[in-house]
Amino acid sequence: MRVVLDTNVIVSRYLSPNGSPAQILKQWKRSVFDLVVSEAVLREYQEALLYKHIQALHRRNAGEVQRIVANFRKLSILVEPEEEVAVIASDPDDDKFLACALAGRAEVIVSGDSDLLSLKQYQGIHILPPHTFLVFLEQEKAA
Repeated sequence: MRVVLDTNVIVSRYLSPNGSPAQILKQWKRSVFDLVVSEAVLREYQEALLYKHIQALHRRNAGEVQRIVANFRKLSILVEPEEEVAVIASDPDDDKFLACALAGRAEVIVSGDSDLLSLKQYQGIHILPPHTFLVFLEQEKAA
């Protein structure tokens, strides 16, 4: 299964080591699913993890954040979206996740963002909050 993780899921993982986002990343490290990223998505991961108020909470310096993002680049399926996506008028920055998912033939986008979640699905790609995605993974394992 191919999955795109929204930035809020990545940031949440580094703020709370026990929440659903942390559990999702543990599942990824166990190769339960493949993570799909693009350079635009990786840039946003890095920028968000380097926000001063976020850094104050996760306590990682710029070098550590760069290593985290480099790890995502190395261990994920890196795609280069070719088609422009303009779906979320209220927050066009979110379109990069839809474009990444399309380019990477992802089945799921995991997000806590209400603009993305309100779509529920986009061109056959499910858009799920973290907890629901964990339930979905459990159901897939049981099937």
